[in-house]
Amino acid sequence: MNLLSPLSGWLRTLSRGIGARASDRQLREMAAKAEKASPGTRWTIFNRLGDAYLKSGDRPRALRYFGKAIDALLEDDQPEPARAVAKKVIRLHPDAIRTLCTLTWLDLSTMKTTAAIASLREYVNSAREGRRERLACGQILEMARLSRSVEFLEEAAKALDELGCAADGAEARNWATEGGSPHAPEETKELYRRCLRAAIGSNIKMKTRGVVA
Repeated sequence: MNLLSPLSGWLRTLSRGIGARASDRQLREMAAKAEKASPGTRWTIFNRLGDAYLKSGDRPRALRYFGKAIDALLEDDQPEPARAVAKKVIRLHPDAIRTLCTLTWLDLSTMKTTAAIASLREYVNSAREGRRERLACGQILEMARLSRSVEFLEEAAKALDELGCAADGAEARNWATEGGSPHAPEETKELYRRCLRAAIGSNIKMKTRGVVA
């Protein structure tokens, strides 16, 4: 089933505002059909829906569909497009806790230490403002557990202290002193696999706790 052809005309109309030719009901129906499609098709539709709703001024719905696009990309093992959509969400909503967490996982998966630290700092600030400290502590400790980077571990320890998780911070700091987490996978492919799996898991956990973006 080619979902993009019927959707394209509706999205062109929606870019000029929701009107008679592209009703909200029709778009909801198309999004529901997209849920049953393959992840590679699903993310494209959700991303375009997000763009269209953003142009129409419906920011909450745009964020929701961008989030769905990221989820589909992670499921389809496409980290770079997922990172691009995540960056778009953060430009739109700088305090997007779930997206910042995902971005940190993606940076960590490819051992982009400088980028991972920058994403981690933004994630910590967002978690504090959103009063999600305990949820963030669990994610950050797991990130530290998978890292062999002393620089990242030191930043993670600092972040955990700031979030009020001193015991977790001490553990991450101890791993930094030892030159890396003893739990971190040695193979690059295994690190990538585990980080991507953790990103998917964190998204599910946050959605169940009402974190939209």
